[in-house]
Amino acid sequence: MIFIISMGLAFFLGYILRKIKAEKKVKKAEELAKHILEEAKKQAEAKSKETEIEAKELLHKLRQDFERETRERRQELQNLEKRILQREENLDKKVDLLDHKEKELNQKEQGIIQKETRLKEKETELEQLITQEKEQLQRISNLTPEQARELLLQRIEQEVRKEASLMIKKIEEEARQEAEKKAKEIISLAIQRCAAEHTVETTVSVVSLPSDEMKGRIIGREGRNIRAFEMATGVDVIIDDTPEAVTLSGFDPVRREIARIALERLIEDGRIHPARIEEIVEKVKKEMEESIQEEGKNTAMDLGIHNLHPELIKLLGRLKYRTSYGQNVLQHSKEVAYLMGVMASQLGLDFHLARRAGLLHDIGKAVDHEVEGTHPQIGMELAKKYGEPPEVVQAVGAHHEDIEQRSIYAVLAQAADAVSSSRPGARRETLEAYIKRLEKLEAVADSFPGVEKAFAIQAGREIRVMVYPDKVSDAETLALAREIKKKIEEGLEYPGQIKIVIIRETRAIEYAK
Repeated sequence: MIFIISMGLAFFLGYILRKIKAEKKVKKAEELAKHILEEAKKQAEAKSKETEIEAKELLHKLRQDFERETRERRQELQNLEKRILQREENLDKKVDLLDHKEKELNQKEQGIIQKETRLKEKETELEQLITQEKEQLQRISNLTPEQARELLLQRIEQEVRKEASLMIKKIEEEARQEAEKKAKEIISLAIQRCAAEHTVETTVSVVSLPSDEMKGRIIGREGRNIRAFEMATGVDVIIDDTPEAVTLSGFDPVRREIARIALERLIEDGRIHPARIEEIVEKVKKEMEESIQEEGKNTAMDLGIHNLHPELIKLLGRLKYRTSYGQNVLQHSKEVAYLMGVMASQLGLDFHLARRAGLLHDIGKAVDHEVEGTHPQIGMELAKKYGEPPEVVQAVGAHHEDIEQRSIYAVLAQAADAVSSSRPGARRETLEAYIKRLEKLEAVADSFPGVEKAFAIQAGREIRVMVYPDKVSDAETLALAREIKKKIEEGLEYPGQIKIVIIRETRAIEYAK
């Protein structure tokens, strides 16, 4: 019984304890729920406030945008209104100006009508006066109108001939001035047309690539290789869509040649980076200087010219990389030296001095892109600076008649330079084109009646026309020369001018038996 009672008490006490714990848990849960609800209310209120603030800010921003757009539209309308007002003012001014001009024109028209009326009246008076003077002259001179007319015509003819000769002289002078002006315009136009082609030929070198992938290596990361190459060589590198090719552009032919050799070596080596580029370029520069010096020495040795200043020898070597209208300047200088030597030998002059002047006549072209002035002027200063004889200095400076030719060597230099430059195939014009031009020139002259034979000489700068003496008189030769000149000008394109010479001769032939 005691055990049962104790068990019942224990069960009762456990129940009471569990009930108390359950009540505590319920209270805690209720308090937690209240706390969560309060927190949720606070968050909702905060969110509501944030949303309200954002809405107010958005409304404020929209209001500002609307006000700004309104101001801009108002400003545009004001500007438009000002422009319209200005146009109206300009139109009013133009209308006033037109009215003023119309009044002036009306006044001038009335003045012209009045002048015409007065002129007609004066013409009538003059006719009456002329009639009276004619009658008086007939009474005074005792001459018939036919005799007076003949005498007057003779006097008028003398006066007209005198005035005509003066007028012809004046017209010839004006025509000469106009021709000189027109020639300058034509030359300027020709220079303008051939400038692009000539620039491409003389300022550009093309380097072949093994593949288009090499272009990327030449450019380098962010272009550092190409920038380093251009800085080291002073030449522009042009990489475009041309397959397997890179273009080097620069006015200095020596720099361009250095750049070409250096780029070819870099492509062959395969290691392309700024340090390697600078190393190769410096090495090629040294080799190029040695090559230029060697080329100058060999040229002087080939021509038998000694005691040249080392700087002149170096400048001669630079001429190997200089061209003029497609003609290599060093080869041209050697030709001029040979020609001057032959001419000097025939005239009994100093053979070696003539060759020296011929070799150095274009030395100024080696530095004419670096120094201001014409190449004869630059060459003369260089020759004087490095101790060349006075005859050589004068020949170099006067071979284009920039200064007065005071030496026979200057005249020979000019002649030899013209021969070397104008020979067939020397400059740009091919031999076939040259021969065709000469044939066309002769065909034009042969097409005229009375022409026996025509010969084009001096590289097409002169044409000599032989005519039959029984078909063409001396007076007709001048007209024939003019007709040939006109037809050549209309039908042919040619550089410079062409001299036309008509030759008419009578031969008497007998045989003594």
